[in-house]
Amino acid sequence: MKIAIILGTRPEIIKMSPVIRECESRGLDYFVLHTGQHYSYNLDKIFFDELQLPQPRYNIDVGSGSHAEQTGKMMIGIENKIIQEHPDIVLVQGDTNSVLAGSIVAAKLHIDVGHVEAGLRSYDRSMPEEINRILSDHCADILFAPTERAQGILLNEGIEADKIFLTGNTIVDAVYQNVKVAEDSIDILKKLDLTKNRYFLVTVHRQENVDCYDKLYSIIKGMQLVHEKFSIPVIFPIHPRTKKQITTFGLNTEGIRLVEPLGFLEFLQLESNARLVMTDSGGAQEETCVLKVPCVTLRNNTERPETVEVGSNILAGVEEEAILSAVTVMINKENVWKNPFGVGQAGRKIVDIVIDKYAQR
Repeated sequence: MKIAIILGTRPEIIKMSPVIRECESRGLDYFVLHTGQHYSYNLDKIFFDELQLPQPRYNIDVGSGSHAEQTGKMMIGIENKIIQEHPDIVLVQGDTNSVLAGSIVAAKLHIDVGHVEAGLRSYDRSMPEEINRILSDHCADILFAPTERAQGILLNEGIEADKIFLTGNTIVDAVYQNVKVAEDSIDILKKLDLTKNRYFLVTVHRQENVDCYDKLYSIIKGMQLVHEKFSIPVIFPIHPRTKKQITTFGLNTEGIRLVEPLGFLEFLQLESNARLVMTDSGGAQEETCVLKVPCVTLRNNTERPETVEVGSNILAGVEEEAILSAVTVMINKENVWKNPFGVGQAGRKIVDIVIDKYAQR
C-alpha cells in the first residue's frame, strides 16, 4: 500500500500533520507532494521544521496566479508525480486549489481520493473554496467527515453512506500536539511585549475581503473602533496578500499593530493567550473553539457553523459598527462551550481506515 498526501498551503500542513505523523510512526509507504500554492515551498519549510515533519518528497512550486492558471499548473505537476509513484490512494485536505487539483488528477487516473475534512458547506458559491470542497467531495472515494453535521450534509447530497467516515477534525490533534511544544520552546508574548488576555488578535486573508476596497477599509475601521473602545493592543500578523492590498488601497492602519507573518507555534501561542480573535479564517474559528478563546468571524457565513452553535464564535460580517458590536458581545463570553470537533484522535482514525481498506490489496 502506498499513500500520497497532497498539500500546498500552511493550514493544510498543520491539519495534515497528525496524518503524516501517523504514517511516520507506523512506517507506512507514503510521500508528501507540496504544490507551493502559497507563494513558495521555500517559505513553508519552516512549518515542516517547526512541526517536526519530514520534508516533502516533491514540490512543484506553482506560486500565485489566477485560479485557472494555478490549478492547471498544479494538475500538470501532480499528474506527473502520481503516474511516477502510482499510489493506492491520494489524500487531500480542505478546500484549496491544491485539493481540487489533486482530487481531479487522481480521479482521472482511477486512483482513489480520500478527502480529509469533507462535508463542510458555507452555501456561498461566490467563494472559490465552496466550489473546491463540493467538487472534491464528489470526486472522493473516502470522505472523512469532521462532525455529524458534515456527515449529514454529505448524505443529503447523495453520497453513499459506506464512503463516509466520522473521524473528528485533525485540527484538534494538531492543537493538542503543539500547544505544549509552543509553551516550552518559544515566548512570543515576551518578544512582542504583550500580556496574556490583554490584546486582540486579528487575521484577514480571504480574497473576497482583501481584494475589495470597501470591505478591507471597513474591516480595518472596525479594528480601530475596537482598539478605541477597549484600549488594548490589536495585533495583526499580516498576510502578504493583505499587506499588498493595504498598500495599494492606501489604507490607514493607525491603532493596529501590524507584525510580520508568524510560524505556527508562535501563532498558536499568541492565539491561545488572546482576549479575543477577529478572523476570516475557517481554521482560526476551529482553533479558538478548541483553545477556549472567543472568536468574531469577519464574514457573513461560515462552513464551521458548529462554532456558532456552541457559542465560541459569532458572525459579524465586515461592517465596522457590526464588528465593534460583535466584539462587545463576545469579549466577556464565558469559555464553557463544548468542543464539537472531537478528542484529538482524527489522524489515527483516518490512517486506521486507510489501512483497513487498502493494506490487503
